Amino acid sequence: MKKFRNIVLLLLFAFGVVGLMPVMAQGDGTVQKDVSSAKSAKNPVDVKGIIFGHIGDSYEWHITKIGNTTLSIPLPIIVYSSTTGWHSFLSSRLKENGGIYEGFSLAPAGSKYEDKLVEHNASGQEVRPFDISITKITLAIFINSFLLLVIILGVARWYKKRPQDAVAPKGFVGFMEMVIMMIEDDVIKSCVGPKYKKFSPYLLTVFFFILICNLMALIPFFPGGVSVTGNIAITMFLALCTFVLVNVFGTKSYWKGIFWPDVPLWLKVVPIMPVIEFFGIFTKPFALMIRLFANMISGHMAMLVLTSLIFITASFGAAMNSAMTVASVFFNIFMNALEILIAIIQAYVFTMLSAVFIGLAQTNEEPKKIEK
Repeated sequence: MKKFRNIVLLLLFAFGVVGLMPVMAQGDGTVQKDVSSAKSAKNPVDVKGIIFGHIGDSYEWHITKIGNTTLSIPLPIIVYSSTTGWHSFLSSRLKENGGIYEGFSLAPAGSKYEDKLVEHNASGQEVRPFDISITKITLAIFINSFLLLVIILGVARWYKKRPQDAVAPKGFVGFMEMVIMMIEDDVIKSCVGPKYKKFSPYLLTVFFFILICNLMALIPFFPGGVSVTGNIAITMFLALCTFVLVNVFGTKSYWKGIFWPDVPLWLKVVPIMPVIEFFGIFTKPFALMIRLFANMISGHMAMLVLTSLIFITASFGAAMNSAMTVASVFFNIFMNALEILIAIIQAYVFTMLSAVFIGLAQTNEEPKKIEK
């Protein structure tokens, strides 16, 4: 037992140290420059640049910096200009040509379109083209979606090769069966109601997609380290999917409860309750969007701030810097363990609330028994 405990502590410590790597491995590669400047010129570390360079989107996937060599993956830029038409090129072309290529450049700091691709019109104003580029977050979505397909199709293939009365699966397939049955029985059936089969594919897909994205974001090196669910556009799209399912498949009783609720007549005629119920249609998916986004981005920001303490205190002397380094490592161990738990909980909560909202829209005057 003691040996097992020591192994667990060693793994947690290693995981915490590895958790320091996102600052080195991601972002804009300014950490080493900031450390040297803190030691020599005593300039403050750009904590804001480190944090937003890591959690923000970009037109390249920065991996690491070794000496003066930057390792990064250039990504395809695909834009449409109203004056010059379609353009397609790698983001590395911008660096090779002094930051400008085919009339396009990245908007500087302080601009309304900071770090976004822009062009200039005849009067010299920055204009955003129609941009469908493959950015870092887009590529991360492709990678995570591919992993999801491999996992689910791999499990499905195991069942396809065996008869229904075969021995229960073991290992990873058995684990996946346990998780799927837990979400299906404890969340989808109980929350959605008799018509749960119609919505199971969506709710199970949402659960595993969010879970994979959350866990991949905790891996500090390629192809992980990108917080997909820490991007509000992604959480907005997921919430929008739930919004569409709730309202498109809502029953007559659901819509009657919104526009003609079972309250005193004067509350309907004024109308107070119908207005409140109508706004509730939009506040529910909005809460889904903000909850997932805020929980995932806050954890990454906290870990990056804790890591930045090492570089901030670099000019405070060896004693202070050593103490803060040790504290930062141990706090990062705790935060990484907490983020794993949060990654699972947030996937579960989003799925559960989506199932609850869908179930509320499936209400009928005479409840039926759940199909077996």
